[in-house]
Amino acid sequence: MNLNVIYGAIFIFSAIKWGDWKNWGAYYPTFLFLMVGDLVYQFLFFKHSMWEYVPIGSDKSWAKHTHIAFLVMLIKYPVTISIFLGHMPKTAWKKIINILAWTLIYTINEYTDLKLGALIHKNGWNLWWSAFFSFVMFSVLAVHYKKPWLAWILSAIYATFLWNIFNVSQDILK
Repeated sequence: MNLNVIYGAIFIFSAIKWGDWKNWGAYYPTFLFLMVGDLVYQFLFFKHSMWEYVPIGSDKSWAKHTHIAFLVMLIKYPVTISIFLGHMPKTAWKKIINILAWTLIYTINEYTDLKLGALIHKNGWNLWWSAFFSFVMFSVLAVHYKKPWLAWILSAIYATFLWNIFNVSQDILK
């Protein structure tokens, strides 16, 4: 089984079915924001990952964590942003429902990966932290779309919070 091909097909189908590609230019800065956030995490936590993608099935012949992480950034993130922002409701309570729905989608995806052995948690991270992370991430993405500067500030605060909660040593930095 090539899990990454299956995921790629699911996300491409979702992009075609539900993606708001006519407004892609408006969503592009938020996609870059999400991708830069993941790249910063991948760089800073290279020696102290909180999670790691594990190739399974035929993915073992070509993939490593880095390959899978880049596929997530290049396929999953743009599709997510196009659907998430493209279908963002106008009222506050419906926005919260949308954020909760996407949090659930990402949490179920991660739970599936954990059960299949395609992902492992490390250094105290767990599914509950991932669910909380997804909720914050989607909240901040919604903010970024309208007020990018505020999203950067909120992200810095949240990253500092996680760094301290998980008692990450400065020794992991070069």
